[in-house]
Amino acid sequence: MAELIKTVDLKKYFKLSKTEYLHAVDGVNLSIEKGRTLGVVGESGCGKSTLGRTMIGLNNATSGEIWFEGEDLLKLSPSRRKAYRSKMQIIFQDPYSSLDPRMSVFQLIAEPLISNKVHKAKGELVDHVSYLMEKVGLDQRFINAYPHEMDGGRRQRVGIARALALNPEFIVCDEPVSALDVSIQAQIINLLMDMQEEMGLTYMFITHDLSVVRHMSDEIMVMYLGQCVEKAPAAELFRNPLHPYTKALLAAIPQPVIGEKMNKEIIRGEVSDPINPAPGCRFASRCKHCCPQCTQADVPLKKVENAHEVACVLYK
Repeated sequence: MAELIKTVDLKKYFKLSKTEYLHAVDGVNLSIEKGRTLGVVGESGCGKSTLGRTMIGLNNATSGEIWFEGEDLLKLSPSRRKAYRSKMQIIFQDPYSSLDPRMSVFQLIAEPLISNKVHKAKGELVDHVSYLMEKVGLDQRFINAYPHEMDGGRRQRVGIARALALNPEFIVCDEPVSALDVSIQAQIINLLMDMQEEMGLTYMFITHDLSVVRHMSDEIMVMYLGQCVEKAPAAELFRNPLHPYTKALLAAIPQPVIGEKMNKEIIRGEVSDPINPAPGCRFASRCKHCCPQCTQADVPLKKVENAHEVACVLYK
């Protein structure tokens, strides 16, 4: 299948002072094929959300390349880059704060259509909004409702309808179910999967919930302190994790069998400083396999098997 989007050595640094920079995303290389889902996992603060926001232009990249449909977006003029913006959307984590409380459901969904001048007649606009509401399973009686009048699941459906309004090709799903009740999470996940199958959408699914990402993703990328430490097809990653950090993440998943003992891998040590980090593996300070080679230079991703890559000196 054809590649839709990829990044090459993508970096996003936040300036804290004249000499200090927080390395939120530090040299990430990834590619996603059209119609497929890349899951991005890692603990809070690892750079998952910053990566997604940078890829669609909500953050300005510090350096690197973002290729979409064969064009390096960072080299395009602002006017040409804007033409691609409608093809790239985001579903935010928190449906409580991502919707303007002063706007009705109709206004929220219609806003991108009005901004991009999709319809000239108001009747067409109303029909389009109604169609999008039906598509995401939102009852028409909520068309004039305000966010505070709906529960979290319905609010997130409004967010999904907004993201679908301009018929995008790529959507960043930034922890879209983490703020919802468990009963609602399954409904939203199934809705996203149905939309992908029906519209041929390509997803980057950002989460810290490994059970969700296993269900949603074709491929999974594990991030730690702004860098990718492992990348593999979803089934392969869960069957054969290679990086010590990935192993620790998977070992922390509760087992659904009563009385079965968990094989936990306890991570000890201090987290490396993401501000002007020293050379070497970012996980070295917490890794039980750490050796001098780990701290001498950055460890690049290496292809260990057909589609399984890992950034660790244990694999040569």
